[in-house]
Amino acid sequence: MKNIILSIFLLAQIDNVNSQDNRVKYDSLIIIAYQAYEAKDYQLSATSFSNAFKELGWKAIFFHRYGAACSWALVNNSDSSFFQLNNLANKRNYSNYSQLTTDQDLISLHSDKRWEPLIAKVLANKTETEKNYNHELVAELAIIDSEDQGGRQRLDEIEQKYGRESKQMDSLWKDISFKDSINLIKIIKILDTYGWQGYDVLGQDGVTTQFLVIQHADLKTQEKYLPMMQEACKNGKFSSSSLALLEDRIANRNGKLQIYGSQVGFDKSKEVYYLLPVEDPDHIDERRAKMDLGPISEYVSNWDIIWDVEVYKKNLPYYLELQKKNN
Repeated sequence: MKNIILSIFLLAQIDNVNSQDNRVKYDSLIIIAYQAYEAKDYQLSATSFSNAFKELGWKAIFFHRYGAACSWALVNNSDSSFFQLNNLANKRNYSNYSQLTTDQDLISLHSDKRWEPLIAKVLANKTETEKNYNHELVAELAIIDSEDQGGRQRLDEIEQKYGRESKQMDSLWKDISFKDSINLIKIIKILDTYGWQGYDVLGQDGVTTQFLVIQHADLKTQEKYLPMMQEACKNGKFSSSSLALLEDRIANRNGKLQIYGSQVGFDKSKEVYYLLPVEDPDHIDERRAKMDLGPISEYVSNWDIIWDVEVYKKNLPYYLELQKKNN
């Protein structure tokens, strides 16, 4: 489960959930589950996952089931672990054979007689899922993804070691920017040649890579390809949660109010993160829910921001001034 991080939470969708009742409680329990996992309290993690699923009538976000399976396996509760994995394989077409067979969290399951049928089903899912893949493009996008994320995955480490304003951070950002410029040329060529390719052609990782490179591009490029991505979202070829991030970033770069509250800034004078200016803060969670995004309070907590809508509205003029300066 080590590669599953909370940022992916933005891309998730709950299977067959038609309302947002109890979603706040669900999200809170999921946060506890991941925190417990990181603290190696796997029993609390597994129990918290189950309690979260109970809040939604035992429905769950796809990768949260996988997280639960890992935690249950780590406390040697193979029945619960297999229950979650078989649900993914048989009902959700889980097809990540490589992840399943190499995840160290699941080693305790390998000697169980249920393991071989499970991996056989996942391998069959993989074969079926990838039958229409453009494997040449998938391979190219995998390389692009590595270049896009490689430097960014080192940002926290370098900042903690040398400081936000250090020469090392400046050097790392220059390297990231250079690679972004190369990746953008490649992605533009792909989009102009093939249009927006969806999950059936590129898989989840390939579609996500297309998005990330555009998300990191200049404003002019983002605005050019936004209509293509909006259309792809309507056709099920792109996630609404990712589209929300792009629309917010474009709004912020144009000095406008973001809609879904996905963009966070850093106030250098106070050395704290803050939510960049957002329209109608009172109803932000309603808009976020429509785009398959969790509550704003849980989202901003990743930057140690405590969400209080009244305090936010009071501080909004100050945030607007910061936005003007930074733009």
